[in-house]
Amino acid sequence: MTTVITYGTFDLMHIGHLNLLERLAAMGDELIVAVSTDEFNQVKGKHSLFSYEERARLVGALACVDKVIPEHNWQQKEQDVKAYQVDIFGIGNDWQGKFDHLPCEVVYLERTPTISTTQLKRSLSQIDPEAIRQIKQGLDGVLNIVKALE
Repeated sequence: MTTVITYGTFDLMHIGHLNLLERLAAMGDELIVAVSTDEFNQVKGKHSLFSYEERARLVGALACVDKVIPEHNWQQKEQDVKAYQVDIFGIGNDWQGKFDHLPCEVVYLERTPTISTTQLKRSLSQIDPEAIRQIKQGLDGVLNIVKALE
């Protein structure tokens, strides 16, 4: 049995995440995904829009993912490779060369070029708050109509 592991924050789940996870799953029999905890993200200087629990639940709901574990610190990777008897460690090629020391095969996969979480967050930050308020009001109105019809 071939076990594959990867790590990430997985905030604002998008097609790039899915592409990466499906490609990694195809490399083995079991895919383990370590999702960064909120505390670890703070250490990394990241702020997630969704909590660890929400991000882990979303990742775990994917058919290609067999197990989700929390990522607490940078040093955990080597321990996890040994503990879970990992054969392949895979991650995006923006980390090229950073994990070559791990005691397993290490693969750096090309990212989906048309999408990134950073790009999504940047785009969302440029939306006019008044437009968001109006959209929310419209959605609330639709929800009220649906409730009334039930």
